[in-house]
Amino acid sequence: MSDHKLFSPIKAGAIDLKNRIVMAPLTRNRARAEDDAPYEIHAEYYAQRASAGLIITEASQISPQGKGYAWTPGIYSDAQVAGWKKVTEAVHARGGKIVIQLWHVGRISHPVLQPGGADPVAPSAISANSKSFDGENFIDTTKPRALETGEIAGIVEDYRKAAANAREAGFDGVEIHAANGYLIDQFLKDGSNKRTDAYGGSVENRLRFLKEVVEAVTGELGADRVGIRLSPYSNANNITDSNPQETFVNAIDLLNRYGLAYLHLVEGQTGGPRDVPEGADLSDLYKRFDGVKMGNNGYDRDLAVNRVEGGDVDLVAFGRPYISNPDLVERLAQNASLNPWDQSTFYGGGREGYTDYPVLTETRAA
Repeated sequence: MSDHKLFSPIKAGAIDLKNRIVMAPLTRNRARAEDDAPYEIHAEYYAQRASAGLIITEASQISPQGKGYAWTPGIYSDAQVAGWKKVTEAVHARGGKIVIQLWHVGRISHPVLQPGGADPVAPSAISANSKSFDGENFIDTTKPRALETGEIAGIVEDYRKAAANAREAGFDGVEIHAANGYLIDQFLKDGSNKRTDAYGGSVENRLRFLKEVVEAVTGELGADRVGIRLSPYSNANNITDSNPQETFVNAIDLLNRYGLAYLHLVEGQTGGPRDVPEGADLSDLYKRFDGVKMGNNGYDRDLAVNRVEGGDVDLVAFGRPYISNPDLVERLAQNASLNPWDQSTFYGGGREGYTDYPVLTETRAA
């Protein structure tokens, strides 16, 4: 193993990691169609990648209402908990650590994916003009219904129940998905939150839903088993904020109260350029956070090594390279070539493009 700091152990809250390489959450749309449960194929896929310091699962909806794409897994039913238990057991058997990403898509959905054909929900009735996936095609998202104030506590409770289910399924912790234009991000950013009640308007009010979710989840699991993902400058799913630096300085100051396991930041645009807007300061956000810092977006080996060595981040999350390289840690340690990914098999399907990528020893023997 390389002697770079990237490959050294670290403790994230209560979770001991054998290296600082993280498998980022990656939506793959392969849950069982009848109940959105993971099954044996997921156990094989994640176990193949257990040499990561930490695996963050694909985003998993906390309720039927939280769903925005066909065949994404949930963490709210007995069948889903049972399916995820197979995954955690397989990962732990290979010495890995794994957390589940808790997800509510908010307005990034369509009535065909909602219980009873209902409208998706959001802080405000503003369309995202984005895309969802109905199992056959990418379709336009629809105009959401603004949540009534009295409904919000029920969604917070769904997060708490999902955290309890994650513990039952054997996860080492959870990551709260508060990024990429989904529900929590929709509350945080003023382009999608036009509310006039206690959840809108001022930065403090727009942080209220995040605060309540964090308190519910940490109250269930303990803060040292809870991470959070933010995307301060990303316009993913057509979300905007008039002053993201102010919003997320305040968000991180709030999160510092809880002693979370880690902060996971999307640097720049989700899956796109790493640039940040004029007047923004990514390093300031990292410096404000008191705990373990995880960077994400467009990392290669050199960037990961340099940013960890320089103390900019403590952990690095790799996304697409983990799709096609189950042994990514070993490849990075040896500075070996990486398998190219096949984008046509990213979403939906079975084992092809999922569990059939070769490891380094197989590649060299071929």
